[in-house]
Amino acid sequence: MRKVFAGVVLFIILALCTGAAGAQTVIKVGATPVPHAEILEFVKPLLAQEGITLEIVEFTDYVQPNLRLADGSLDANFFQHVPYLETFSADHRLNLEVLVRVHVEPMGLYSSRFTDVNDLPNGAQIAIPNDPTNGGRALLLLHEAEIIRLRSGVGLEATEFDIVDNPKRLRFVPLEAPMLPRALQDVHAAVINTNYALEAGLDPLTESLLIEGSESPYANVVAVRAGEVDRPELKKLAEVLTRPEVREFILEKYQGAVVPVF
Repeated sequence: MRKVFAGVVLFIILALCTGAAGAQTVIKVGATPVPHAEILEFVKPLLAQEGITLEIVEFTDYVQPNLRLADGSLDANFFQHVPYLETFSADHRLNLEVLVRVHVEPMGLYSSRFTDVNDLPNGAQIAIPNDPTNGGRALLLLHEAEIIRLRSGVGLEATEFDIVDNPKRLRFVPLEAPMLPRALQDVHAAVINTNYALEAGLDPLTESLLIEGSESPYANVVAVRAGEVDRPELKKLAEVLTRPEVREFILEKYQGAVVPVF
C-alpha cells in the first residue's frame, strides 16, 4: 500500500512539474488595427516559441489604450509616438514609459478632390487631428511644404494661433483622428495618420499630396507602466519586435508607408 501511495504522489509531482514546464506566460497588448495589430500578429508565433502567449486587444481610438494600460487591464500598448505618449501621460497623470521603438508612420495630406497640393483653392477646408501633438504635427507638415508659415521656433505644440502666414486662407477643421478618412468627402483635404489611412485603403506613397520623410522623428513605440521595462516577458517582446525578420515583414508588407527604426 505504501508503494502504491508513494507512486501516486510521485505521479502527481511529475504531472505538476510537467505542467509548470509547459506553462505559457500570457501578456496582453493593446493596439490599433493597422499596422500595429498586424505586426503583433506576425510576432505572435515567435513569442510562442519563447513560452509567451500574446493576446492582442484592438482599439480604434487614441485614448483608451493608455488608460487601460495604466489601470492594469493591459501589460503594454502599441499605437502611439513618443510626443503623444508624453503629452497624454502628463495631461492624465499617468506613469507610463517607452519599452521599445519600432517604426515610423509618415503622416500625409490626402484629398478626394485634388491630386496636387497647389490646386487647393483659397479658403479650402483642411481637416487635421484634434489631439495636440498630432494637430501640431499636421501643421508642421504644411509649414515644411510652405503652404502655411508658423511662428519661428514653434514645435509640435503648434496651433492655428501660431500661423503667421496663410496665403490661401486655409480653414482648419480639427477632428478625432479615426474620423479623418471619412471626412475626405466633406473637406478639401485632410492630414491623416498613416495607420488610419491604411485602414481606409489609402496608399500613403501614391495617394498623398504631401507626406513626411522617412526621417520623421515620431517613432511609434510599445509603452508599458513605469518600472516594468525589465519584466522578462516584456523584454522578450521588445527583443522579438526588433528582429531582422520583423524588419523585413514591415518593409515588404507596407512598401515604405511604414518604416522600421531598428
